[in-house]
Amino acid sequence: MKKNPFGSDGWTPEHIISLKGKAFLITGTTSGTGFEASKILLSKGARVVMLNRNPQKSEVAIATLKQELGSDIEASFIKTDLSDLDSVRRAAEEIIKTIPRIDALICNGAIAQVPKRTLTVDGFESQMGTNYYGHFLLQGLLFPLIEKSQGRIVTVGSMGYDMGIKTINFDDLNWDEGYTPNNAYSQSKLAQIMSVYELQARLEKAGKTDVRVYACHPGSSRTSLITTSGSLVMRFLFTLMRPLTQSAEKGAYPELMCATEEGLDQKGFYGPTGRSNWVGPVGAHDIKPHAKDRAIAERLWAVSEEATSFTWEL
Repeated sequence: MKKNPFGSDGWTPEHIISLKGKAFLITGTTSGTGFEASKILLSKGARVVMLNRNPQKSEVAIATLKQELGSDIEASFIKTDLSDLDSVRRAAEEIIKTIPRIDALICNGAIAQVPKRTLTVDGFESQMGTNYYGHFLLQGLLFPLIEKSQGRIVTVGSMGYDMGIKTINFDDLNWDEGYTPNNAYSQSKLAQIMSVYELQARLEKAGKTDVRVYACHPGSSRTSLITTSGSLVMRFLFTLMRPLTQSAEKGAYPELMCATEEGLDQKGFYGPTGRSNWVGPVGAHDIKPHAKDRAIAERLWAVSEEATSFTWEL
């Protein structure tokens, strides 16, 4: 294991200096790591724009944060349903009209282990549609503002990228046959991570080095992700695993590091560095070669642009 440059405790939010005047957009903030990341960023003086599908839960989250941090925090909400590309387009329009800068777009929202194969309104398998295509389009639409702000894109993946088939199932992206909750989830997370390194390569080729793009994951954290969309079996298994997990707050550290820390290697993969990369000090750790297969990533990019009817202008 590489020596952690942040010491034996790894990266922690104590490394964050004042974020006054900076703006962070985060998907999936009503609970879990997204909520905790929002809380920490707000405590450092940042403006946080929550991108969630549920207005009522968003209002409760903001009220809770104001109660804990003070009524003067800059927290707001824009409705964004990642499973609906039209909703993503509407959200991007509102963001561009109302938010003058984006210091980091943190792609945190996700669904996981959906028991039965379901499709989004756009006809995608639900996990691929929500976790991957929704974020792919959102990043593309907001890229000009992120570039203007010399900001960052942070994708929150999962160690699940290595828990299914080790490539993209181009022959059946919607799992018309052989659907399993884990394989479909793994595909969505592998796609997310592959797109990070593919975007890095495209930005480098285009000479657009002012935008930094990072891949990270929360480890095994106690969030509502499985209890929200997982099967009864998965919920039971996750309950049994609870002693081996960490808090949602610690699960937020990798995305916070990637959104704020200077001098990080974009080629790295960031998360807990302890047991099985589930828990432990936050830093960079190894990623399997199949997640950086350029030929597959280039093909995935082309498929994604066609699927979302959006072409990146780089």
